Amino acid sequence: MIKVLFVCMGNICRSPTAEGVFRDVLTKAGMDAHVQVDSAGTHAYHVGEGPDARSQEAAQKRGIDLSGIRARQLQEEDFFRFDYILVMDQRNLRDLRQIAPLNLADKAELLLNFSSNYSGQEVPDPYYGGESGFEQVLDRIEDAAQGLLLHLQMQVDKN
Repeated sequence: MIKVLFVCMGNICRSPTAEGVFRDVLTKAGMDAHVQVDSAGTHAYHVGEGPDARSQEAAQKRGIDLSGIRARQLQEEDFFRFDYILVMDQRNLRDLRQIAPLNLADKAELLLNFSSNYSGQEVPDPYYGGESGFEQVLDRIEDAAQGLLLHLQMQVDKN
């Protein structure tokens, strides 16, 4: 079982969107039995809360249900439990690398490293913006999810 963790700051916009999108992608590809997906935030601002209503609405328009996801804060044990820790932006990447146990900081990388159209970029935080920001988040995450799927499919095929 491959374990993937998506991380943003509060775990109510970007990382739960990534979790929901990637679960959907895995199910459609018949890979959901091979990959476990979760999300977390670097901060504890929203622990126990569901995703931002605007994130849920934007995802629902694309057929993705985020309503069952609850925010949680990243824990040290996550560095040991997960094979991939994929973050949304450089700030969260720096934060994760600072708190990572020795020799595990390199597990954290930008989600958009798997993107074909947005490689090297960040998933912008839509929290203080308008509706279009949530659409942009989905566009970038959906693109990266396809690249991540291909990467993981190659891993599963090797084993």
